[in-house]
Amino acid sequence: MASYNKVILVGNLTRDPQLSYLPSQTPVVELGLAVNRRWRGQDGQQRESTCFIDCRAYGKQAETLNQYVRKGNPILIEGRLDFDTWQGQDGQRRSKHRIFIERFQFLGAATGGSGGPSRAPAPHPQQASQPAPYPQQAPPTQAPPPQQQPSYQPPAPANDEPPSQAPPSAYDDDLGGGEDIPF
Repeated sequence: MASYNKVILVGNLTRDPQLSYLPSQTPVVELGLAVNRRWRGQDGQQRESTCFIDCRAYGKQAETLNQYVRKGNPILIEGRLDFDTWQGQDGQRRSKHRIFIERFQFLGAATGGSGGPSRAPAPHPQQASQPAPYPQQAPPTQAPPPQQQPSYQPPAPANDEPPSQAPPSAYDDDLGGGEDIPF
């Protein structure tokens, strides 16, 4: 039987990433993600629910996430779902689902985060499927201001004589009638 395990989530970090190292000196980062869902109930009231998901990344991705994201930052995460079980200190068997991050992309500045300090600004956007140093981004180019069309200026009368005919009207047409219809 075929199987497929792929998760794509967009949400905000619930806490700052927590970086640690395995005995093999491989970096590991743990982070929490909040994914909101909004809908209107049958009674017409706006409703919202939030799903909290634990995520984990290894290697260069772990270091990149630790360096560039903070609590409240929006992020897109692509990965696989894993079910983790363990025995707690109280002897109870515990379990939870976790996302193992395979790829991620920074989505921009937080709109309602904690407002706490960050060590470095998050670049926008950054695809981290193949981690690499962050390139210097060129400043955004600005569009040139729109050029205004010159308005019609009738020619100045020569020798202070009144013009023999009025300038053509924007409402004249070749269909006859001779009437100017103002709009």
